[in-house]
Amino acid sequence: MILELAEICIHPGQQAEFDVAIQRGLNEVIAHAKGFRGFKVNKGIESPERYILMIFWETLENHTIDFRGSEAFAAWRSIVGPFFAVPPVVEHFDLLAKSAQV
Repeated sequence: MILELAEICIHPGQQAEFDVAIQRGLNEVIAHAKGFRGFKVNKGIESPERYILMIFWETLENHTIDFRGSEAFAAWRSIVGPFFAVPPVVEHFDLLAKSAQV
């Protein structure tokens, strides 16, 4: 399984609206993508405009080719993109180890 990690910074004062939008985009768009395995979203406490989005994919290509090359990517960006203060920083990771609780 591949972890997509995206750091998202939104415009100040739009947290409540973005909270709704990101959950809508994840549930209505990304959750139906090929290879999608789950997600987590964390929002900043000290920096309330900063979010960490974790999406779990079966393969790297499920994200970089299948999803990004689909119409669903445009739908996703139309839902969340207007909130972005800067383009998200996105990286991919392989699991090395984990605790039993996570």
